[in-house]
This record gives sequence, structure tokens and C-alpha cells, in this order.
Amino acid sequence: MKTHFDYLIIGAGPAALQLGYYLEKNLRDYLILERNETAGSFFKNFPRHRLLISINKVHTGTDDREANYRWDWNSLITDNEDLLFKNYTKRYFPDPDILTQYLEDYAEYYKLKIQYGTSVINIAKQEDGIFLVTDEKGNRFTSNRLIVATGIFKPFIPDIPGVELCENYIDHKLDPEIYANKRVMIVGKGNSAFEAADHLVETTAAIHICSPAPVKFAWQTHFVGHLRAINNNFLDTYQLKSQNTVIDATIEKVEKRNGKYYVHLAYTHANGQTTIVEYDHVIFCTGFQFDDSIYDETCKPELIHMDKFPNQTSEWESTNISDMYVAGTLMQACDYKKTMSGFIHGFRHNVAALAKVLEEKYHDNPWPSKELEVTPEALCEEVIDRVNRAAAMFLQPAFLCDALVVDETSVTARYYKDIRLDYVANNETFLNEAHTYTISLEYGHFMGDPFNLERNPAPDKGHEAAYLHPVIRRYQFGELVNEHHINDDLESHWYKDEYVQPALAWFKQQLTSQPEVALMKG
Repeated sequence: MKTHFDYLIIGAGPAALQLGYYLEKNLRDYLILERNETAGSFFKNFPRHRLLISINKVHTGTDDREANYRWDWNSLITDNEDLLFKNYTKRYFPDPDILTQYLEDYAEYYKLKIQYGTSVINIAKQEDGIFLVTDEKGNRFTSNRLIVATGIFKPFIPDIPGVELCENYIDHKLDPEIYANKRVMIVGKGNSAFEAADHLVETTAAIHICSPAPVKFAWQTHFVGHLRAINNNFLDTYQLKSQNTVIDATIEKVEKRNGKYYVHLAYTHANGQTTIVEYDHVIFCTGFQFDDSIYDETCKPELIHMDKFPNQTSEWESTNISDMYVAGTLMQACDYKKTMSGFIHGFRHNVAALAKVLEEKYHDNPWPSKELEVTPEALCEEVIDRVNRAAAMFLQPAFLCDALVVDETSVTARYYKDIRLDYVANNETFLNEAHTYTISLEYGHFMGDPFNLERNPAPDKGHEAAYLHPVIRRYQFGELVNEHHINDDLESHWYKDEYVQPALAWFKQQLTSQPEVALMKG
């Protein structure tokens, strides 16, 4: 049995399948190791209340495959129309069991090389740089590169005395009758906490949701990991005084006496006031973290964000273990709580970029690019088309971008799609040029009510736009020298002359500066 591979991937979740898709297309030598008997097995248990919050928008008004990925948050990237998630269900918020079936079908259709029933217990790195992976049966696998796609399944447990006495989101009892007429505290203010609260609200006497900081809403922050509207019905019961409460407080300790929990609280906004509150159940819904217990000291990755994720470079490579990469929700360490890397609709595009990084770095295949004529009209036309259609920059704002390099010695330019902004800043392909452009979609910044915001529609006020809008930046030898903001649009359609003409004028201005730039370079 073959045991050495160019690439070993740990875990067969959606990210591993997406990377497998590209490794198959590129004819690479790889193997995916999965401890369970099916792909995507995480979704057989989570979310626990069996409703995905990733949207499945079947009807979009367009048949543009690329654009439709903007509103399809469950499909993996595929060249097979039948392997789009909309063919599995029409539900806007789907059942996770359907996602599991979809992932199994995806793996089967592409004949991805997955070895199921293989539980990895140790990962080491030998002196020759080869990774050594051992499973619970004593089987050993080696590889030149290691891709960690295990996700985050270990509960994040805050350092609170008495936390071990409490229940946790991953295994608390789901039968609402168990909580009938009981007082329940739920710790955490993310979607899992409110999901649990919504499930129990009909039977409990009272539910208190608690964490030190206030609730953050996805519709305010644009981060889909913050509280989504589908899970916030509980807030009505709080504000309308229906015996439920949302508390901003630090839990100092939890005690259990005579079957009751006594939670010691220090209020965040009450000048140091403390209290002790009695509950029948305390359920911690404080999220998950990376499990590094299987990593030998020879290759234990550095962790960040309260040890929740491996630290990574702009290529998603471990900062302290060379040739070790991450894929999937672990990628969110690089844009933590800002964009969508923790979710399929974000990390599928990250993985597509990672596949190109691997091709360029290890197989001498440069990042794919499109040749354009160096005229303001040609460059502007390509940019406008991309900001209107591209899914990656739409779903990963200010993180994934397109890049454009103008060759001063010829009449051509190279256009690169779906690439990390900070990768552009660290790659010689882009650093050594006088005319490098990045094209991204980005949110502006504002305070207050996002549903009641004054907007200046003037073409020259794009830099003041609060909502998602295109940003074009020009760099000379790695230094930012100019940028152009196209104003936001109600439906994110930027084909109108009021958007195109200022962008065209900007490109004309930038391209006429070439002689001066060439002199600077000399």
C-alpha cells in the first residue's frame, strides 16, 4: 500500500474536498485522511438544532454561474452544473443533513482520494523535512507537504472556576421538556448561544444570556459569524420583558449546591456591581478551538486568537512549521471576525487561491493570468466586469482581490484573479513593478443605524461610501501611490456611466504617468 505522498490532507470536510478538486485537476499526488466513514461528517451533528444559517438563494435573476456564487453559500466550486447545492434543496436556510449528502456526492463524483476510518493520533516532522503521520492502528504515512483541514471541533472553555460543573453546547440535552419551568443561563452571545436559547424559549421559566461584551449583529458588522437575524427572536422576549434577559457581565465563578448553580457575576456597565444568581442549568456556548494535541513537538503550530487557530502567513502556511498549510475554517485566523473565511462561501475561494499558491511555489506554475491591452478602456472594462460578477472579492471583502500588472516594456498587462491582498504585498511578481493595481470590494466605516444612513451619491465621494463598493489601488514597487473608490450602489451594480466614467478617467491619469515612473525606477 502506498504510504508516501506529495500532499497529505488531514480531515475530509468541505475544505479538503475543495482542495482535492484542484489537486485532481492539477494531477497532484495526494491523500485525504478522514477519521469518520463519510465526508463532511461534522454536519451530521452541527448545528445541533439542525438549521444552517448559510443561505441557499436559488432564484437570483441571472444565469451567470460566477455571479450566482455570491448568493450560494453552500456549494463548492465545481465545473459540474449538477453539483450545485441549489439542485439538492430549495430551502433558503437548509437542513445540514442535505449538506452532508451534497459533500458525499461531491467527493464521489470527483473520485477524490480519501481514506476513511483513519483516525490520526500523531503528526511529527522528521529531520529531513518529511511529515510523519500515524493513525490509531499504527499505520504510518509520510508527505512532503501537510494540509490541516480538521476544522475546529474542540469546545473553547473559558478559564472560569466551576466551568467543569456546567453543560456545553456540544452535548447538552436537546429535549425542551427537560428545561420545563427551569431557570437557564446560556454563556456566550454568538449564534450557537441564541440558537440554543430559541430552542428552549417555549418551555423555560427564564433564560439569561451572558458574556462580558454586548451583542454584535451581523447586519451591523457585515461579519456573518456575529448574531444573525434568523437567531435573534430571543431579543424580543428580552426587550418586551418576557422574563428573559441579555446580560453584559463577567462570570467570576460558578458554584453548585443542592442541584442548583450559583453564578457570581460582575456587571460590565454597572460601576463594579456584583451579584450571585441562581439557575437550574448553565450551558456554555462559547465556540470552538483548534485541537493541537496530536501534533508532536517537532511540528506543533504556533497558535493565536486565544489559542483558537494556527498562526499563518499570507500563503496560509504555518508561521513556524514550513510546508504545513491550513484549509477551511482554520483560515479565518488571517481575517479574524472580519470576512467569511470561517464559512464555506468564504474559504472555498481561499482554497482555490491556496491551490494556485501551491502550484506556483512547488511546481513552477505561475499564477494564472489574462493578457490585456494596455489602454485605459481595456483595463477599465475588465475591472468593471469583475466588480460586477466576481464572487471571491464580493464574499471576502478587503481580503481577496484581483491584481493587475502593467508591463512598461510592452503593450500588454497581466490580470490576476482571486488573490489575497496581503499576498500581493509580499510577492515579487507584484512588488517589482511600477504599475501594479489591486481591485477589491470593501465596506466603508460608519457608526449608528445602518438602516438610517445619509449617503452622498456624487461620483467623487466614493471614498466616503459606507457600504460595499469597489476600490482600485495603484502601487509603485510595493508603495501605495493612488487609489480610486467607486461609490456604493443599491444593488451592487456598477455598470452605469456614473461609475464607469470616473474610473476610466482615473486609469487614463495613472497610465500617463508611466514615463515619470520609469525615470524613478532608473
